[in-house]
Amino acid sequence: MSSALQFASVDLGRSLGSIGLYLASIDLAAHWWQYLVVLLAVAASWSGIPFLGATAAGAAGVAASQGHLQLAAVVIVILLGGQIGGLIGYHIGFRWGRDLVLRPGKHQPYRQRVLAKGEQAYEKWGRLAVFFTPSIVSGTAKMPHRQFAVWNFLDVAGFTFATVGAAYGIGRLATGHHGLEDILILVLGVSLGILILYLVRRHRKHVLTASTDGPTTE
Repeated sequence: MSSALQFASVDLGRSLGSIGLYLASIDLAAHWWQYLVVLLAVAASWSGIPFLGATAAGAAGVAASQGHLQLAAVVIVILLGGQIGGLIGYHIGFRWGRDLVLRPGKHQPYRQRVLAKGEQAYEKWGRLAVFFTPSIVSGTAKMPHRQFAVWNFLDVAGFTFATVGAAYGIGRLATGHHGLEDILILVLGVSLGILILYLVRRHRKHVLTASTDGPTTE
């Protein structure tokens, strides 16, 4: 009898696992266009168009908190979008970056300032400059491809967990969910966001100090 119960429990576990996978596939199939929009927006942002990625990631985090999207799927999509977009921007900068900067037009001075600041950042911060400069600048500065791929992924991962974690946690708490998991996700997202803001402010302070001090003479 005990053997029969064991076989029955195994079959039940397999059945439940199959049902779970089936339901997950239904969710992904039903909302595939939303995941696609998030992926494209994040990729566009990481390739050089600002604000789109943060907006899409925050909205996706809130949607996941309400059960409209799967949190794990949202995280994976944003990681993929950021890495794909970063590599696109890098290759554009690596191949055509200098030509784009030197192209005549009313925005040429702005492009030159962005490139100059980016090159200063790489001289001062090395690989960490990936966190503070557009991917096109990384390519224009001829950062090694493998190096950029690794550091860009770390940048995307920090952005993903900070933005999605904060949006998910806030969405859950705002709708009356106060579980330990919800609170921990919010704390993780907010903590990463504060850390990233601190590093950005510190970087800007160092750049401004270096540009205003200049060389000293006796």
